[in-house]
Amino acid sequence: MIECVPNFSEGRDPGVVAEIARAIAQVAGVALLGYESDHDHHRSVVTFAGEAEAVLEGAIRGVGKAAELVDLREHAGVHPRVGAADVVPFIPLAGAKLADGVACAHRAGAEIWRRFGIPVYFYEAAALQPGRKRLEKVRRIGFDGMPPDIGGVAEHPAAGAAVVGARNFLIAYNINLATPDAAVAKAIAVKIRESTGGFPFVKAMGLYLKTPDCAQVSMNLTNFAEIPLDALYDTVRREAQRLGTSIAESELIGFIPQAAYEKAPAFFRRARGFDDSRIIENRIAQLLRSR
Repeated sequence: MIECVPNFSEGRDPGVVAEIARAIAQVAGVALLGYESDHDHHRSVVTFAGEAEAVLEGAIRGVGKAAELVDLREHAGVHPRVGAADVVPFIPLAGAKLADGVACAHRAGAEIWRRFGIPVYFYEAAALQPGRKRLEKVRRIGFDGMPPDIGGVAEHPAAGAAVVGARNFLIAYNINLATPDAAVAKAIAVKIRESTGGFPFVKAMGLYLKTPDCAQVSMNLTNFAEIPLDALYDTVRREAQRLGTSIAESELIGFIPQAAYEKAPAFFRRARGFDDSRIIENRIAQLLRSR
């Protein structure tokens, strides 16, 4: 079984997001686990799983539908992005290996260019160039200054480019602060992220969110087994206090594995609206029972 968690550059029009999710779910063999949107990030995350061939086709159709409905020339959001279908990662689940995700990524990239004329940059385990292993090295204005891995143009005029990859499970976890000062969130991000001497396997950035009028520490946890999750939360809390504010709430984007929950249940239980259906094994079991 393979999971795919594409991020689309639309978070304000629920009709568009529903159409993209429907295009994915209509592929036989795809289990649509859920999708969620953020107005300020102007971004939606769709999570689905199944056997490799079904997930591969679902991902390709999702990219195509996003290209049809989303025009990056009219897009504005606080989250970095380079494509209507911005990132398309394939993740191995039960019975699969990372190499299976890489194979899916490379096949998807070829089809995305062939069907839609959208160039593709491969990242993480699917990277064909060492400098493209880290997503942030690819997803920047002007990309990395080199030609795409697949495609004859740097970007599609309206749909941009797709950054397609394979990786192990990543947890997206955000902490909203009781202040609108983005500088505070950015200072905390510098403190906790690996690239500036913080926790291993933690990526973080500080943002201002207009809708809730607060600063946010937005995190990607790339190897949950090696991160002391409770200590990470406590560090954010202490740094927020030191800088004159506090944690307002936290949120989980998408799903987590059972093993992650068992490692640090309090860390996840703090997240707004969390329940056991956010554990991916439970969600898949729910879908199977409903069929």
